[in-house]
Amino acid sequence: MVYVFLAKGFEELEALAPVDVLRRAGVEVKTVGVTGKRVSGSHGISVNCDITIAEATFDELEGIILPGGLPGTTNLEADETVQRFIDYCAENGKVIGAICAAPMILGHKGLLRGKNAVCYTGFEKELTGARMLDRPAVRDGNIVTGWGAGGAMEFALLYLEVISESEELSKKIARNMRFSS
Repeated sequence: MVYVFLAKGFEELEALAPVDVLRRAGVEVKTVGVTGKRVSGSHGISVNCDITIAEATFDELEGIILPGGLPGTTNLEADETVQRFIDYCAENGKVIGAICAAPMILGHKGLLRGKNAVCYTGFEKELTGARMLDRPAVRDGNIVTGWGAGGAMEFALLYLEVISESEELSKKIARNMRFSS
């Protein structure tokens, strides 16, 4: 199970591209409403989440995704339950994805120290100790980071590759979607 946490002001493309890609690949993924069952994104698109944060459990959890957007990212970071899920994933080797501004949450927790990472321009100083790269999506161990909405597909496909442990599956989904980077 992968949880994609949505808080008011999330970046829609960064949240929904991974949901779509993962579901096409047969990965069980649920959108989790942090600020309610129905969450409005930074561009006014509302999503009816599969579950609320109160319904989220660690049972069968394989990974999480933290979309960017403002104030979505700061709303995620302020939520104690989201913080517990990040800690659980970090402590248990689960896959953690963060894109755009959201890698700053991992940076503030010290999870990117000594790791390759990317984020939205201007947030680099928040990724404490990270080695910043210049590409749409980066994997370092169990952490996948992305630089923003323009790289949402690359991020989603890389996350799929990591969570499924199959580069071929990721490439197959990309081909089926007629995606070329």
